[in-house]
Amino acid sequence: MKTYKAKDLLTERYGQKGSDSREKLRDSAYSYYFGEIIRNRRKELKMSQETLAEVVGKKRPYISRIENGEDVKISNLLLVANALDLTIELTAR
Repeated sequence: MKTYKAKDLLTERYGQKGSDSREKLRDSAYSYYFGEIIRNRRKELKMSQETLAEVVGKKRPYISRIENGEDVKISNLLLVANALDLTIELTAR
């Protein structure tokens, strides 16, 4: 049985780090991750998508898209995070 390192599988399936396909995967993963955090926090607060949408001045389908990782723009992420009492921390690598 052969074992694989995650970085080797990523390179094999999505190309070298920095390639267009690898960056697209990374962006998609972050969008999914942020969406999950938002969904979990909203549910923790027992808030509906409709209520959250009203608080941030958007429509419910937009909140759904964010939670599904389909539309995460930093400006809107900040609005939603603030409404859910979440903080966003940026750090240098």
